[in-house]
Amino acid sequence: MDTSLASPTPVPTSTSVHERAEGFDWSRALAGRTDRLKPSEIREFLKLLGRPGIISFAGGIPDPALFPAESLAATAAAILADPARRTQALQYAPSDGYLPLREWVAAHMTRLWAPCAAENILLTTGSQQALDLLGKVLLDPGDTVLTTAPAYLGALQAFEVYEPTYATTPVEHVGAHPGPGQTPTVAYAVPDFSNPSGETLTLGQRERLLDTAEELGIPVIEDAAYQALRFEGEALPSLLALDIMRTGSIERSRVVHTGTFSKTIAPGLRVGWICASRAIIQTLLLARQAADLHSSAFDQMLVHGVVETGFDAQIARILPVYRHRRDRMLAALAREMPEGVTWTRPGGGMFVWLTLPEGLDSRHLVRDAIRNEGIVFVPGTAFFPSDAGGDAGSRHLRLNFTCSDDATIDDGIARLGGLIRRHRAAIPRAASRAAAR
Repeated sequence: MDTSLASPTPVPTSTSVHERAEGFDWSRALAGRTDRLKPSEIREFLKLLGRPGIISFAGGIPDPALFPAESLAATAAAILADPARRTQALQYAPSDGYLPLREWVAAHMTRLWAPCAAENILLTTGSQQALDLLGKVLLDPGDTVLTTAPAYLGALQAFEVYEPTYATTPVEHVGAHPGPGQTPTVAYAVPDFSNPSGETLTLGQRERLLDTAEELGIPVIEDAAYQALRFEGEALPSLLALDIMRTGSIERSRVVHTGTFSKTIAPGLRVGWICASRAIIQTLLLARQAADLHSSAFDQMLVHGVVETGFDAQIARILPVYRHRRDRMLAALAREMPEGVTWTRPGGGMFVWLTLPEGLDSRHLVRDAIRNEGIVFVPGTAFFPSDAGGDAGSRHLRLNFTCSDDATIDDGIARLGGLIRRHRAAIPRAASRAAAR
C-alpha cells in the first residue's frame, strides 16, 4: 500500500521553539509607514450606535429612513430579471466604471458649471477610495499637503500612509502661502459645508486658493462630498468649475474633483467618483486596477437606476428634513450651552463644530459623556494632522444632526450642556489643587 500521502515528510524549519510557542511576530515584519496608521475615532464611536440608551452625535451618517429603498428594490429586481443586465451586473466590469453612470455624472458636473465628458469620470468605491488613489499617485514620502485645519479625518487617514507632512491654515486664511521651509506638492479642500466644521469657502476664498495653487504650480484635490446638501443661499461654483473658467477646459485644469452618492442615495452602496483631466484620470485608472480592479457593477447599476430619473426628487426629499434638524440643534445649543461655548452655523451638510471654554478638553469630556450621560460625539483632535501636536483641536468637538429626531436632539444637547457646566465648574478647583502642590 502507498502510504506517501498518509505520512508526509516533516518540512525542515529554522523557526525557534520560542517563536512557535508565541506565534509569528508580525510587528517585526510591518513596513515602517504602518506606524503612522491610527484607528478612526469615528469608526470606534459608531460601535456605540446600537447600545441601548446611547445618544450619538458622532457619526457622519445619513438617515436610513431617507434612503430611496423602493426605487433601489425595483431597480435591483429589474436588473436581476434581465439575463443580459444580470450578467453585466454580476460579472467583472471595466475599471473606470459603468458607462451610463459615468455619462450621468459627466452631465451632472456639466450642469454644475464644469463641462466634461464620460472620459473625465472614474467611478470609485466611495469617495474615500478616491482620496486614497489620489494620495497614492500624488504623494511621495516627505511631500507636503496644504490644507485647512481642522480637516476631514478620512482624508488625513488616506494620505497618512504615503508619509506626507502638512502645511495647515484656519479656514479664514485658506489659500495663504505656507511658512518658510514648507513647499506644498498638493492642496486639499472641502469647499462646501466641510467635515468637521460645516464651514463653506466664499467665492473669494476659492479664488485665493486657486491663485496660490497656480503660483506654487501644484494640483488641488476638491472634496465635494456635501455639495448637494445646501439648505440655504445660492450655490457657488466648485473649485473645478472656477478653474475651468480660468483655463478654458477641464483638460487644462489643475483641480481633481471627488464626489459621492453616499450622502444622497445610500452609503452602503459605496459609489463615488473622480472628475478631472483625462491625463490624471488615466494614471488613477492604473492605480485602481492594481487596488481592486473595479467597483461593484451591480451597485453602480443600482445607483444609475435611481439617479437617472429621481436624483432631484431625492435631494428635494432630504433637504427639508436635514434643514429642520440643523435648526433644531442650533436652537437647542442656544438654549442649553453655558456662556463661553461657541459653535458654527452651517448652511448645509451634516455637522456643527463646537468650541469649548478655555481649560476644557473634549477628549476628557467624551469619556465622561459616554460613561455618565449616555451621549457620544467626536473630539476635535481627530481632525488635525499627526504633526500638528497632540493637543491640537482639544477645545473642539463635532456634532452630527442628520440622524437624530427632535426629541433626541433636545435631550442630547441638554445633557451635553449640563456636562460642560460641570467640567467648567471643576476648573477652579483643579487650578487651586495644582497651586497648593
